[in-house]
Amino acid sequence: MEKMTYKNAGVDVEEGQRAVSLMKNHVKSTFTSNVLEDIGGFGGLFALDLQGIKEPVLVSGTDGVGTKLKLAFLLDKHDTIGQDCVAMCVNDILCQGAKPLFFLDYIATGRLKAEKVEAIVKGIADGCKIAGCALIGGETAEMPGFYQDEEYDIAGFVVGLVDKSKVITGNNIKEGDIILGLASSGLHSNGYSLARSVLLEKEKLPLHGSVDPLEETLGEELIKPTRIYVDAVEKVMKTVAIKGIAHITGGGFYENVPRILPEDVDAHIDLGSWRIPPIFDLIQERGNIEAIEMYKTFNMGIGMMLVVDEKDGEEALKTLEATGEKVYKIGKIHKGKKQVVLCQG
Repeated sequence: MEKMTYKNAGVDVEEGQRAVSLMKNHVKSTFTSNVLEDIGGFGGLFALDLQGIKEPVLVSGTDGVGTKLKLAFLLDKHDTIGQDCVAMCVNDILCQGAKPLFFLDYIATGRLKAEKVEAIVKGIADGCKIAGCALIGGETAEMPGFYQDEEYDIAGFVVGLVDKSKVITGNNIKEGDIILGLASSGLHSNGYSLARSVLLEKEKLPLHGSVDPLEETLGEELIKPTRIYVDAVEKVMKTVAIKGIAHITGGGFYENVPRILPEDVDAHIDLGSWRIPPIFDLIQERGNIEAIEMYKTFNMGIGMMLVVDEKDGEEALKTLEATGEKVYKIGKIHKGKKQVVLCQG
């Protein structure tokens, strides 16, 4: 009678151990002096530095990458998708003024390949270094029969810190405040179900070919990693009071901006006040998509919005530009009912 093993059932423990060995240096490259234990323990240890913090508040966030993973599979490119996962998490907690401290990841796959997992974790580590946080742990699960052999899913978890008196809530946003928009690198990590449906399924455009009006191949454009805004926003917080921050992810302008608005104001967005990357024009034209649907789905070239007092607008703009960010004055706060109003210039 044949003796069954875990490997016969589809789980290769030795390959998993090899993956841990390959990713170890990427993980260690993110460690700060606050990390107390090397990779391999059952939990990650992080010593809080509370110097200058009167009332410490921990802020947590979790997210994944969504169907952008399909592009990584099609292109067989896995070294940037991890940055997307980090960005989706750290940009979220940044909206409340939190400094990211540490990050954990979860990767599940049908059949584990050590080099592929290493590439994914390298992207995660790269994102953590950009965000200034430590990758202190994670989990890799091999689940044959649940995922296809060449496919995987990824999720991330971040914990940040903010002084209670400095939590950004949006509660004091008022009429006359201005809205600054930080440029995105492209689609970031949302709207890919619609983008794939239009560009790949309906139009059957070539991922590796040139497509007008894109400057890069379609695949290169679609796989661009999500921008991480931690450094830029932290520098602004040291110079002016930020009243509200909105991370423009799934749901676009219409879902994310109202989350920071008081009940008695609207956000008026001036169309034409920033450069919309050509990938959005391509999707809209090829899919015959109405403008309002685009702004309900995509970031349209604005990855994050900051609301500041009118008197602080120029200072905030200069500080952001000095960090290398492309930033635009894209709108203003008016009396209203907690809504987004798109205004033609």
